[in-house]
Amino acid sequence: MFTIHLQGIGKRYGAEAVLENVRASLLEGDRIGLVGPNGSGKSTLMRIMAGLEEADIGEVAADGGPRVGYLEQHPSFSEERNVWEEAYSALEHVAKLPQELEDVASQLADCADPVTRKTLEVRLDRLQHEIARTNAYRLDHEVQRVLHGLGFSEETYAQPVTQLSGGQQNRLLLARLLLDAPEVMLLDEPSNHLDIEATEWLEDYLASSSGSFVLVSHDRFLLDKVTGQTWELFQGEIEAYRGNYSAYRRQKAERLEVQRKTYENQQEFIAKTEDFIRRNHYGQKHAQAEDRRKKLERLERVPPPREIRSPPMRFPAASRTGDIVLRVERAAKGFERPLFGDLSFDILRGERWGILGPNGSGKTTLLRCILGEVPLDEGKFHLGTGVQPGYFDQHLESVAEDREVVEAVRPVGKELDEPARRDLLARFGIQGDMAFQRIGTLSGGERNKAALAKLAGSDANFLILDEPTNHLDLWAREALEAALQKFDGTLLFVSHDRFFLNRVADRLLVMEPGGFRVIHGNYDTYRHLASQAASEAPAKSNGAPEKSSGGKSPPKRPAKEKRKRRFPYRKVEDIEEEIIQREAESEDLRDQLCRPEVLRQGDKARELTLRLEELDERIRALYEHWEEATELA
Repeated sequence: MFTIHLQGIGKRYGAEAVLENVRASLLEGDRIGLVGPNGSGKSTLMRIMAGLEEADIGEVAADGGPRVGYLEQHPSFSEERNVWEEAYSALEHVAKLPQELEDVASQLADCADPVTRKTLEVRLDRLQHEIARTNAYRLDHEVQRVLHGLGFSEETYAQPVTQLSGGQQNRLLLARLLLDAPEVMLLDEPSNHLDIEATEWLEDYLASSSGSFVLVSHDRFLLDKVTGQTWELFQGEIEAYRGNYSAYRRQKAERLEVQRKTYENQQEFIAKTEDFIRRNHYGQKHAQAEDRRKKLERLERVPPPREIRSPPMRFPAASRTGDIVLRVERAAKGFERPLFGDLSFDILRGERWGILGPNGSGKTTLLRCILGEVPLDEGKFHLGTGVQPGYFDQHLESVAEDREVVEAVRPVGKELDEPARRDLLARFGIQGDMAFQRIGTLSGGERNKAALAKLAGSDANFLILDEPTNHLDLWAREALEAALQKFDGTLLFVSHDRFFLNRVADRLLVMEPGGFRVIHGNYDTYRHLASQAASEAPAKSNGAPEKSSGGKSPPKRPAKEKRKRRFPYRKVEDIEEEIIQREAESEDLRDQLCRPEVLRQGDKARELTLRLEELDERIRALYEHWEEATELA
């Protein structure tokens, strides 16, 4: 059993405090999602935990000697190695384990001393456990499984790593870390550079892994599937929540409601007390006023609610177009190889189309062909009557790096004075002096918001978006989703964000090797149809999709069959009450484990750790019981 304790971690860059008094504990088996707005210090904290940066104050204390692995952001490879050799290099320490096991077993067979024999038995047990955990007898199979899962074909295995693209090199870094299989993985945006298929493979890999990890991600599907605890990093401190991202959002809303009421009640009490003191300071009730003043000075002030606010994104009302916004007729395009061919579909006014497919399937190229930036090899596109397209480019080239933000968002061919442009920027969360910074000095998320603001100022009624959630934190993504849901024009967008696809799309264009499909519905609909692939015909051999129909409803999911009970009957309310009680006990134990005086007492720390482990197991069972009770109620 190991533990990692963050004990009052603080970090400053110049005058700015990024981390202040960060306290938390990671136990063996914990799978933690680390969330927080852009700039809150998530990557800094991960680097401190990995030992790559030093905290200004506080320390990271590790009991039990866990091996920690960190997903690097900047590739560094040996120039002599190819893809297979680089991936296999992560297993050099594992490859030695079987021989080490044989040596220990041989020593044990010849050992007569009871003390030495006991030591060898412990070492043997540990080696057997490590060999089973790392799959040490099937290393070639493991390397192939991980490389294939992350999108490397067998043809790339012999390719020198220096010839890989930046995205491929980052995927190889992830492969190397997964194969290294440390007891604790620190994963900072591991799904960057992965398409949806590879991200789903990573989800399954992490969900079935026996290791512990801390995961920073903007992928809400990924967070929901693989994490069992959430750390919210905000204003330099961590608040811990039980459960995955969706559970965190529910609990966060409940906490905020309590915090708001408590804060508002105290503020009302303070205002009334101060008014009484002002009115009676020199009157007959002077003594009472003085007594209240002293009590007010001693009052422990409740902090404002710990609320992470989403930027107030909004697109203007769209002008009306004809019924058909875009008609695609037998379109084909390729470069060294074909990307898509015989592509035909109609987008009707008000529809919201998402495009998904593996990396390299031609999604961005298709958008650029529609805009006329890249010529088709065959076929044609028709924009409907009154259609004014507006384009969001994932590389953010629409906002020039050398210009001030307030100038860079000036719409092309449209007069918009500076106050109007500043209002436009404020609508997307860029306010104050930031409006006069140069685009090149902004973070990726801020540049993204500036590009979205420029798009909103263009009066487009047909938005064509290429990965619009790139660089946005979770709260900005939710704001963009809400803004696009309210937009009354037509949408066509490429995204790897499955949560975004679910909330925004009502049609999907699925680009696949050898064809394409049109799905009437969102990502959940697509997954439901994919799971029934045996009874569903694949994309037609001539590439012809299902016809788009404005009034057609998406397919309905079949009703789930009620499952049999695993737990004895209990009222949902009773289970919820016990969950609250047990979680409070868990938080108290975690607080105790962060105290230096406790950590100095090894026996006490071990006792609390064991109690916490048992309590966490009980809480996991309670959540499963609650889920069953809710479904079978």
